[in-house]
Amino acid sequence: MKQAPPTLAPLLRSDLQGELLASLFLHPDDEHTLSDLARLLKAPLTTVHSEVERLAAGGLLEERRVGRARLVRASGTHPLAPPLTELLTLTYGPVAVLPALLRDLPGLERAYVYGSWAARRLGEPGPQPEDVDVLLVGKVSRRAAAKAQGAATAALRQEVNLTILDPGEWERPSSGFASTVKAGPLVPIDLGEK
Repeated sequence: MKQAPPTLAPLLRSDLQGELLASLFLHPDDEHTLSDLARLLKAPLTTVHSEVERLAAGGLLEERRVGRARLVRASGTHPLAPPLTELLTLTYGPVAVLPALLRDLPGLERAYVYGSWAARRLGEPGPQPEDVDVLLVGKVSRRAAAKAQGAATAALRQEVNLTILDPGEWERPSSGFASTVKAGPLVPIDLGEK
């Protein structure tokens, strides 16, 4: 069965391709093994291997071997690297960039992207999102959130709106906002081990 093109970037073949490219091009100094990429993307190793083969053959990835491990990273010298990085920042950037910016926020338990960006990422048709709405669940200070919001807006080159919600309100919503967000499209932000 043919997969529908991603709604965030319809010129790409799949969301996996977009997430793989974002993982590499939005962190150009990082090297990854194929197993690391498969784990990060929650994708089959064979699928990641096929995508990496295509990208490496096209010169978009640099690779080197350390023992039996094959390490890959984005090629910063490829002529398409700058415009591709811009495209990925505006489309798949939130899930690739926000974990590093939010992971160390004191009191943060969970984080989600919601609203139009989450809807497009989950395949709902509509216009390209003009901003990114992020829900922080935890006892996060407004000052720390404002600092993270500024960094996220600069990194993603579009407005990022952070909203803090108490964990109890998230678990048992009593407000219309919490209920609406919880019932709508949500994309979790992988904060790793805290």
